[in-house]
Amino acid sequence: MAFKNIPARAWSFLLAAVALMLLAAPAANAQEEGVAVVLDEPVVQVNNDVILLSTLRRENREFREVLVKQRGISEQEADAQVAQKQPEIIFSLINESLVMQKGKDIPRMTDDIEAEVNREILRVANREGIKTIEELEAAMRAEGVLLSDIRETLRRQYTQQAVLQREVDAKIYYGLTDAELRKYYDANRARFQSVTLSEIFLSLAGRSEAEVQAKAKNLVGLARGGSDFGELAVKNSERERGGVRLAEKNKGRLEDEDGKPKWFLIADLQTNISAGIKDLKAGGVSEPIKVDEGYLILRVNERDDAFKENQVRGALAQERVPKEREAYLRTLRSEAYIKPAQNYKDVIQPLLEKDKAETANKQEAQSKKPKDKK
Repeated sequence: MAFKNIPARAWSFLLAAVALMLLAAPAANAQEEGVAVVLDEPVVQVNNDVILLSTLRRENREFREVLVKQRGISEQEADAQVAQKQPEIIFSLINESLVMQKGKDIPRMTDDIEAEVNREILRVANREGIKTIEELEAAMRAEGVLLSDIRETLRRQYTQQAVLQREVDAKIYYGLTDAELRKYYDANRARFQSVTLSEIFLSLAGRSEAEVQAKAKNLVGLARGGSDFGELAVKNSERERGGVRLAEKNKGRLEDEDGKPKWFLIADLQTNISAGIKDLKAGGVSEPIKVDEGYLILRVNERDDAFKENQVRGALAQERVPKEREAYLRTLRSEAYIKPAQNYKDVIQPLLEKDKAETANKQEAQSKKPKDKK
């Protein structure tokens, strides 16, 4: 049985744990032969938490796996990059530890996270056709996987996400003023323009591009000359789903799952498509637009450029989140007791000193800013 819906990070953590157990026997033999092998040791203390070498090794393995399997670089290059990135990887573990500690201080968060973990476990069980947690645990154990390890990995992921959303994201979202929203909207109107569309799609399959392009231009002329776009779509559009031409059902209208006109943010469309319709008013018909499989002719049925507070608030908050999250983590680090173990001091201390200097510079710059007059 394959548990495909369990997050990849959880699986890689478990696989790393299994690999560590498999390596334990050779290590023991080496110790018997008098060769010193470090199985685990402290890397850095973060307040009352200690990040261990085994945790760092797990992160290194995961990073190496991404480099080799997803980015396609050689194992030798991956090893070199992992070694080069050790300070950053350890720094990431420090951040993770601080966020986890913060989560324990937030009332009710532990209970909420545990409930979320349970829901995810049940969702996995249901999708796998397993009726009880006991059956799921037995099935995992048969594959050499411990449900307790999955729970712990999910717990850490959800806690970090919840803390950052509560302490950073939500404060940005709800803290934006009407003036900020209006200013952002006025400067980025194109990002919030949405439309409903009808399409005629002409496939290149079995025909030359010149032939299809000529037909597309002729249809544009007919549509702009007063011919009914829906009827043109029924007669000419070639997009299929399940062996049925969609235009026969909806006259070329692009609809959602409920059969209602689907609204598209122009900014979210492919660049060539958004460029083809961004200046069209309601009722306007585009020039033929080249796509991978053929040509599109689009009609803008409705257009909505109105200010929508939640949409603008979400976009502006999302834009500010990365910088504000980093500022939040920097604050946590500046208030924490962080002490590298002696064997790792040369690796970690320079980054801590740099972080400390950047924090001081930002605080100094902030203190020099003129205060708003009340």
